[in-house]
Amino acid sequence: MKTTIEIPDETFGTLLRLTRAKTKRDAILAAIEDYNRRHQVEALVATFGTWKMDSNEELESADMEDARRGK
Repeated sequence: MKTTIEIPDETFGTLLRLTRAKTKRDAILAAIEDYNRRHQVEALVATFGTWKMDSNEELESADMEDARRGK
């Protein structure tokens, strides 16, 4: 899709530098893909919410208990 937009030179220069893109098109695509990916991750996190993660010590303790029981 062809689109004409005005982007401030400083903003676009920063985008080119950060994406290390060789073309303006590649820089804009990288920015759009990054934006989309971030919002998809946010939506996924919101869907699943939060959960308690076991600490390393708890995991090792469970492993030791399993080994003791012969699992």
